[in-house]
Amino acid sequence: MKTILKKINFKKMSGLAPAIIQDISTNRVLMLGFMNEDAFRKTIHTQKVWFYSRTKKCLWMKGEESKNYLFVKDIKIDCDADTILVKVKPAGPTCHLLTESCFDIPQPKGINKKSQPDIGFIAELFSVIQDRKKNMPKKSYTTYLFSKGLPKIEEKIMEEAEEVCRAVREETKKRTAEESVDVLYHLFTLLVQKGIKLENVLKEIKKRRK
Repeated sequence: MKTILKKINFKKMSGLAPAIIQDISTNRVLMLGFMNEDAFRKTIHTQKVWFYSRTKKCLWMKGEESKNYLFVKDIKIDCDADTILVKVKPAGPTCHLLTESCFDIPQPKGINKKSQPDIGFIAELFSVIQDRKKNMPKKSYTTYLFSKGLPKIEEKIMEEAEEVCRAVREETKKRTAEESVDVLYHLFTLLVQKGIKLENVLKEIKKRRK
């Protein structure tokens, strides 16, 4: 990390460099802030993201009031060495409006013709299933699956996969999409039961796309 510090061109913006914050699990862009050398050093030392406030003229740590810290997992710089990419594990909502990303606010008309769902929804579903496994709340279907164990979960995956194939042959695209969600849900339940993280699956997908 100290080697990266020496390479960052803070002079280009009068001592500052923009820092893009990205969720390491989903690759979602969570926010943009600015760092100077001191903020970068504190980020490395504490393994939590620090910024330099251009309005208050001081350093501040993300989450110092809300406790929604951004835990540093990886840091990269761009080809011009003047922009920082910080991959993090967020402890909670990143935005002060309590949304996952600062870009989750309603956008002005005319910017996006179609709103595209992102992988953040997948990560959220996976996280909910992990929570069910940990707390086993009563009257939860997911709790029921975990209590029955792998045989029941495997049975449901095969059952739902058959329903997807039937929908492809005999029903609408909408119905096929709905049945596909059931397969993904039960597959995620299987992964959580086996202790396999979503990050491991995403890394494997990334390897195979080459």
